[in-house]
Amino acid sequence: MKSFIRSAGIRGFRAVVEAHQGDAGLLAERYGVGVEALDSDDVLVSDVAMGRLLEGAARELPCPDLGLQMALHQDIGILGPLAIAVQNAPTVNGALECTSQFLFVHSPILSFSIVAAPEGRHGVGLRYGSADGSAPPRQGSDVGLAFVHRMMRFLVGGPYGLHSVHLPHRPLAPASRYTAFFGAEVHFQQESALLGVPRSLLDRPLTGVDEALREIALTYLQTRFPEPGRTLAPQVRVAIDRSLGTSPARIESTGRLLGMHPRTVQRKLAAEGTSFGILLDDARRESALRLITRTDLPFVQIAALVGLSEQSALTRCARRWFGATPRAVRAQGIAADPEAGAP
Repeated sequence: MKSFIRSAGIRGFRAVVEAHQGDAGLLAERYGVGVEALDSDDVLVSDVAMGRLLEGAARELPCPDLGLQMALHQDIGILGPLAIAVQNAPTVNGALECTSQFLFVHSPILSFSIVAAPEGRHGVGLRYGSADGSAPPRQGSDVGLAFVHRMMRFLVGGPYGLHSVHLPHRPLAPASRYTAFFGAEVHFQQESALLGVPRSLLDRPLTGVDEALREIALTYLQTRFPEPGRTLAPQVRVAIDRSLGTSPARIESTGRLLGMHPRTVQRKLAAEGTSFGILLDDARRESALRLITRTDLPFVQIAALVGLSEQSALTRCARRWFGATPRAVRAQGIAADPEAGAP
């Protein structure tokens, strides 16, 4: 079945080609990509044609690091409406989970996920690739992972602890070019395209967040672009976020809000690989981290705002979530490694 990618994925192609004295329009026509796609973000382009265009142009110019050069012209805005939700998430983890859930809006054939670190390494991996598990074309892997790298730097405002880069193909340009671009050790011919980062990065709060804007963006994405096979979990999460601090977050009230019986909610969430309890715990965790690190509110008040009965309950949860007490998390300014205190 033919699949498509928004033309935002080739933003920068014309600029790079012309910098190498090439004819971007002629190349696009030769490989079956409409010329209009070079100057607009929202033209749907065949994934096969896009892959052939990048590979062909890199070979003909020649420009072996075409993907890396294109990424320098791309910013988080290429994600369209998803970009608003991502950059207004409370934490890095929230931003990455949002990217994972809604990347299909940009292209249904691409995937992004947080995975275990490669064998023998610490932390986690940020994996980019095809939704079916296959490796994208080589230049496609380069530009995609390079964009993720630049997105991470944008979200945290600079270096984010990247310690290793993994690519599924041999180096297309000198390996030193990749090392200079990413600023980290690069491994080639690996299982997948992946950035290795510290586990603690996920709990880092984002700054300048507009929670109301994020909610508007999420609502737009959920209503306009229902995710195939996973449509209920984001809606339940929004309902939970709205209820925290104002009313008890219960599956019964969420079901009424969504027009579903609680058992139906449970069944559909289970089919999507999650549960109401997991979503509630994630929401409490993100909200607690934001309130602990960004406000001076008393811990007893924070406990109430995240729907916990007393301060001691917040302390127990904080130890499980962050491996530290609320007081220690606030003193550090960032959350400790959440695996450190896991039982």
